[in-house]
Amino acid sequence: MRVVLGVAGASGAAIGLAVAEGLARLGAEIDLVVSKAGERTLVEEIGPDGPARLRALATRTHAIGNIGAAIASGSCPVAGMIVAPCSMRSLAAIAIGLDDNLLTRAASVQLKERRRLVLIARESPLTLAHLRNMTTVTEMGAIVAPPVPAFYLNPADLQAVVGQIAARAVDLMQLGPPQARAWG
Repeated sequence: MRVVLGVAGASGAAIGLAVAEGLARLGAEIDLVVSKAGERTLVEEIGPDGPARLRALATRTHAIGNIGAAIASGSCPVAGMIVAPCSMRSLAAIAIGLDDNLLTRAASVQLKERRRLVLIARESPLTLAHLRNMTTVTEMGAIVAPPVPAFYLNPADLQAVVGQIAARAVDLMQLGPPQARAWG
C-alpha cells in the first residue's frame, strides 16, 4: 500500500503532518513531495522541526522539481494521492493540467490513471476562480475536501480538529478501517 502525500503552501501544515501520521498507522508507504511554500509553512506553523518531522514519516521523499521521479509516471503502483493542504495555486494547476512540478504532475497522474486524489483545499473566502477549479477537478475525478471542523463531535482543542480532518482524508483513500470519529 503506497500513497503519495503532497504538501502545498496553504495554511494548514499540521493537517499534512497528521495525514502522514494516519497513513503511517495504516502501514502505508508514503511518497512525500512538498512545495517550497509548503516547506516554509511547515516551519512557520509547526516549528523549525516541522519539515524533519514530516520527512521522518515518509518512506521516500521527492524534490518538488524532480519531475523524473517514479511518482510522475502512471506505471508507478500507488493507491492514490492526498494533497494536504492544497493551495489554490496547486488546485488551479491540477485543474488545467499544468504539470509544472512534481506535486502537480503526480496529482495529474492519479487523475489519468483513475486513482483516488483527495485535495484538502484550504482558502477562505473563495473566489469564482477557486470554485470553478474545484468543479473542474471534481468532474475529473478528484475529491475536494475542505478542512471543515466536525463541530458536532465537540472537539476539545485544535489538535482534535486537525486529527479529525486528517482522519477523514485518510478514510477517503479507502485503505483500511475508518480512522475518523463517526457521527452518532
